[in-house]
Amino acid sequence: MKKVAIVGCGGSGKSYLARELGRILDAPVTHLDAAFYDDAWNALPMEKFAALQRDLVAQPKWVIDGNYNSTLQIRLEACDTVVLMDVSTVAALYGIFSRQIRHGAGHKGNGVHNRIHWGVIKYVATYRRKMRPRVMAKIEEFASGRAEVVLLRNRRQTHRWLRKVAAEHR
Repeated sequence: MKKVAIVGCGGSGKSYLARELGRILDAPVTHLDAAFYDDAWNALPMEKFAALQRDLVAQPKWVIDGNYNSTLQIRLEACDTVVLMDVSTVAALYGIFSRQIRHGAGHKGNGVHNRIHWGVIKYVATYRRKMRPRVMAKIEEFASGRAEVVLLRNRRQTHRWLRKVAAEHR
């Protein structure tokens, strides 16, 4: 496991998992929210965002977290492991609100990028019905049969999987 793409709904624990995997694997971690948005929440032009990801995935080791379905293919074609944080809607909503309470709003430099507004809440609330099928289809098309696909359905399962990975990489 050298090249890991982590996808899933906001609030599912992608950034936490990325930080922990980066530490265990001794691999650089990229949080796509930090790459896509500047401090004033201005978005990077999509062509530059895609080029940045192509540069990132060309590296020998990496952990990248973030959905960004429009550029997901870039990461899926290059990874050896894809992790889908497949938590319930309730758990994801709890995740975004508890993160806001713990860390406050704004960019925190450790993968924590908080900006809760109606669009974010709606995205999280409808992710399993609207976005998850699209993500699953891309995983099937671009990663299945070539990369290991790991589905983590809750925080307990995530912690258990991290302990297993850590034991394998000692």
